[in-house]
Amino acid sequence: MTVFTPIRRTPTHRPHSPPPIGPRFRIAGADVSASISVFLIALPLSLGIALATGAPLQAGLVAAAVGGIVAGRIGGAPLQVSGPAAGLTVVTAELIQRYGWRTTCAITVLAGFAQLGLAALRVARSALAVSPAIVHGMLAGIGVTIALAQLHIVLGGTPQSSAVDNALGLPAQLAHLHPAALFISALTVAVLLLWPRLPGRAGRFVRKVPAALVSVAAATVLAVVAGLAVPRVDLPSWSSHALPGLPEGPALGIAAGVLTITLVTSVQSLLSAVAVDKLVAARADHGFSVPRSRLDRELAGQGAANVVSGALGGLPVAGVAVRSVANVSAGAVSRNSTMLHGLWIVLAALFLVPVLDLIPLPALAALVMVVGFQMVSITRIRTVTRHREVLVYAVTVSGVVLIGILEGVAIGIAVAVAVAMHRLAKTRITLEEQADRHLVRVRGQLTFLAVPRLSRALHQLPPGARVVVELDGSFMDHAAYETLHDWQSGYARHGGAVEVTGPSGARITEPTSESHACCRPWTPWRNHHCGQHPPVDETPRATGHQLASGIGKFQRNTAPLVRDELARLAREGQSPSQLFLTCADSRLVTSMITSSGPGDLFTVRNVGNLVPLPGQESGDDSVAAAIEYAVEVLRVQSITVCGHSGCGAMQALLGSTPDDPPTPLRRWLRHGLPSLERMASRRHAWARISGRLPADAVEQLCLTNVVQQLEHLRAHESVARRLADGTLTLHGMYFHVGEAQAYLLAGPDEQHRYDDVFDRVPPTMIAERAEARAS
Repeated sequence: MTVFTPIRRTPTHRPHSPPPIGPRFRIAGADVSASISVFLIALPLSLGIALATGAPLQAGLVAAAVGGIVAGRIGGAPLQVSGPAAGLTVVTAELIQRYGWRTTCAITVLAGFAQLGLAALRVARSALAVSPAIVHGMLAGIGVTIALAQLHIVLGGTPQSSAVDNALGLPAQLAHLHPAALFISALTVAVLLLWPRLPGRAGRFVRKVPAALVSVAAATVLAVVAGLAVPRVDLPSWSSHALPGLPEGPALGIAAGVLTITLVTSVQSLLSAVAVDKLVAARADHGFSVPRSRLDRELAGQGAANVVSGALGGLPVAGVAVRSVANVSAGAVSRNSTMLHGLWIVLAALFLVPVLDLIPLPALAALVMVVGFQMVSITRIRTVTRHREVLVYAVTVSGVVLIGILEGVAIGIAVAVAVAMHRLAKTRITLEEQADRHLVRVRGQLTFLAVPRLSRALHQLPPGARVVVELDGSFMDHAAYETLHDWQSGYARHGGAVEVTGPSGARITEPTSESHACCRPWTPWRNHHCGQHPPVDETPRATGHQLASGIGKFQRNTAPLVRDELARLAREGQSPSQLFLTCADSRLVTSMITSSGPGDLFTVRNVGNLVPLPGQESGDDSVAAAIEYAVEVLRVQSITVCGHSGCGAMQALLGSTPDDPPTPLRRWLRHGLPSLERMASRRHAWARISGRLPADAVEQLCLTNVVQQLEHLRAHESVARRLADGTLTLHGMYFHVGEAQAYLLAGPDEQHRYDDVFDRVPPTMIAERAEARAS
């Protein structure tokens, strides 16, 4: 979700007029500390990657600074850190060797414009359609190529132009070792691997310093103190820094380079952004104050960064997993940490040149070599093996190492398509004669390709027998369905009995006919005609018969599915994780909009989703009692106040006057008066919904009421105590009935005050939560 700066009103505006935009800039302390941690990792890595590509060393610093400042400011993934990526090393090195540095910078600029065009076409989600086995195989192949090249520098030599040549040249390189370079490299690798494993309390303290910085610093100090004769970083004057020129070379080759840079940087950045979202959600604070990534905007940010980086003579820029993980782990809460890290890079490049010139090149080569080996992840290999995609992974790795990145990825895609088609077409049909029936097992997807074998197997069955057809697949096309349905009808007419089941033995029923297409889950009673269509001028009414009919359907269809779970809850008692306080409106089906089931939510419903302040209940303690019971007895972990569009209680509150008779409804609605006062107050931000002002005063009050009731919750002693302990969180939610869209309130800051901004919950987030709940 995207959080915008709250908009506040000035005295010159009417109560419901759009307020002026007022600037507000504040940097959290967590962002400052996180930016320093990322800077300490990015500085040596940027120099090492520039060294590995054969580019000027300043190019790595330019790319790191531009990636932090430009991509950090414009991109759609607030906590993702961009810069020169190890995954681009092979591509960039090949372009530099073939066309020269100035043309490579021009190719980077063109690739950036290509990314901006793709972002304008909103195709960012399409990049996620690439099989993870291909992406991981591409990264592993790049890692192998990087490691082989840097190994030559570690041993004191010079790398060759290709991975194959580097592998074939290793025996000769081992015969001519450079002792000083090997010693410096070995020290760098040892510190890099052992630093994160330092034991004890002191180890936990010193591990806060990044291992990459410690390893390079240790190698530098040793080389200077011992006076070792090893090549060192040589940053020339910025006045002589090479800028891009007009592309020189064959047009087809230039276009292929632009395409390669565009694809690799885009796919890597988008996949890294998705991974960062998962890391943020897994933090202790669940990332409530961090918006989810907007992939099209992130692609535009990467494109802008590549345009600027190439124009300033920098390496190609992409989202980098290592630095992004460090940023999230350090507790960053906004894009300010990424931008600050870019600023620190700029300051280091301007004022720390004498210190950087002391760094030995073998230490940087060893650092990049370890990064290359780490790109061949054992965990990813196990994952693709578990999903039976090891062939796609192996082919992609081999293609990238032996031929090239673009060609290797293309071969991997072709193999992935072939494997998918093979699985789709592979269907195994067996016949088994049992004591009282004939069992037909169909393994795999049932498509038209399997129809001849299915028909042949079905017609081998003797007439008049009991037959069970067991389908173990998730897909059946029209041709296969017609074949199975026609045979089933004919077999039944000749005295046979046919039952079609799934792999667990559950019976598969006939598809719903058109006349009964309205009878689906969540269909309102007033639409439950099921073939009995009432007159057009007759207004349907819910009756006792409909209630009894609904209960009967529950007993027949739903009760058998939930009986075991409800029996467990009856034995063990309830332990819901959340108190869900919402309106009594009949259109608000809490279990549907939260994908929750029995035992998940402790739900309190009242007119207007109000939370009376302590001491103002006037004899009605039902809401306060429910809060106390949920917080103190059930020990819920969070409380959500959910409002909704078109709330009748808010409409009544807006239309109330002091002269209204004190009916029970009017007495209850007085607990909503603070919300009305908050909306009219000049001291509070106007509530906004997904970046826009509410449609009318009713919607404004509905949104404001959610924020105000959260403040009322904090006044309850039990809630305040749990909040102080850090064992309870509060959330605001708004459900737009007409759009069937949920919005979440931006999370609280350090002072536990809310920005009155409600942001859309993406379908992907809903799907991920439903999948997590199912697992």
